[in-house]
Amino acid sequence: MHNSIASLINTIKSCIIIKDENITIVDNNILLRNGIDTLVYTGVFSTNEDTKLYARNIIRKLANSLGIVSSSIYPLYKAIGEGLISQTFTVPAFNIRALTYDTARIIFRLTQKYKLGPYVFEIARSEIEYTDQEPDEYTVVILAAGIKEEYRGPVFIQGDHYQLSSRRFKENNNEEIDKIKSLIDTSIQAGFLNIDIDASTLVDLEKSSQNEQQRANYEVTSILTKHIRNQELKDIPISIGAEIGHIGGKNSTKDELIVFMENYRSSLPIGMPGISKISVQTGTSHGGIPLADGTMAKVNIDFSALAGTGSVARDKYRLAGVVQHGASTLPNELFDHFPINKTLEIHLATGFQNIVYDTMPNELREEMYAWIEKEVKKEWEDGWTKEQFIYKTRKKAIGPFKKTLWEISDNDKQPIIAKLEQQLTFLFEKLQINNTKDIVQKYVK
Repeated sequence: MHNSIASLINTIKSCIIIKDENITIVDNNILLRNGIDTLVYTGVFSTNEDTKLYARNIIRKLANSLGIVSSSIYPLYKAIGEGLISQTFTVPAFNIRALTYDTARIIFRLTQKYKLGPYVFEIARSEIEYTDQEPDEYTVVILAAGIKEEYRGPVFIQGDHYQLSSRRFKENNNEEIDKIKSLIDTSIQAGFLNIDIDASTLVDLEKSSQNEQQRANYEVTSILTKHIRNQELKDIPISIGAEIGHIGGKNSTKDELIVFMENYRSSLPIGMPGISKISVQTGTSHGGIPLADGTMAKVNIDFSALAGTGSVARDKYRLAGVVQHGASTLPNELFDHFPINKTLEIHLATGFQNIVYDTMPNELREEMYAWIEKEVKKEWEDGWTKEQFIYKTRKKAIGPFKKTLWEISDNDKQPIIAKLEQQLTFLFEKLQINNTKDIVQKYVK
């Protein structure tokens, strides 16, 4: 890591030369062996802000020169919605909370090994804070991983669950909307060309009609859609998602989807592209539900709800389909049901976090748990056992221990990498993403 631009330039001059605003690779072997590692580590952890931003700028320019391009998945989803693609796959979207560089490297390696097509790197509004990964950093780390693994092609990076707080919305709706607008602007500037708006928290099931229940949801989603369309480049439409059912709440229905879509679409200017997908609730919860004995509660996922709402989304509104959240902790035997039921996209987060925690050195895990018990104790709810408290809150330790996790020795990191790769390989196969590279190349330029 470097804390001055001069020091960084002196270290990397053996592999790249920077002159004026141009970058030339003079030794690709050195760049791949340790040059890109130095750049990304500096870009994340340098204590000098100018040096950090300089390293990130180099990574972006290197990625662009090599054809590693942050892209919108919109053209692909538009083709699916128009019936140009016979969909037999489900697009995995990965929320990488810890070991982002290492995990992205695994994904890029598997991409080339199995000719993988569409998948998404994403991070949620809440995760940005507790994992200490703001959008610009997240993008740069993923691009650096692509450089390291000699990947070439589009990279889909997504803002997930750009979610409004119902409490803050009731206190001051404009202020809460402006916060999401600001986050959207920052994300687009960072290279997030896929944004999932989540105003499902504003759905009020106590209202007498479904229209009134969904009103705040579709009105705010419309406002934010128009904001996104005003920020995007004309030749690069951003892929936008919406959500009708709050994860962990009641299961979504076809009627709710229709009510949302009819009102949402009528509120947009004529000719303005709307959402390309919509998230529904089918019985899952984020991270799963830990029981008092440390085991996980059985999930009763309603695949008929997925299939039914998906059919309406595609056939009536020409959307690419519906999205399943909170799925990474589901039993492995369920994953092949998502392509069967034509689920467009599936979001995966906590399962990978669990692999990291369960496989890291015992001393480090104990240190992180001790920090949780001290620093997050106020979140310990009445009736929780210690096991439930730790499981529900251990994500909060990822940000404070980000540098420690990054610096785990290769010997200690290897078992984590192996298990992550095993699970990722399994998911790509079950979701039928293997050998779909040509589909992406056809529609995403």
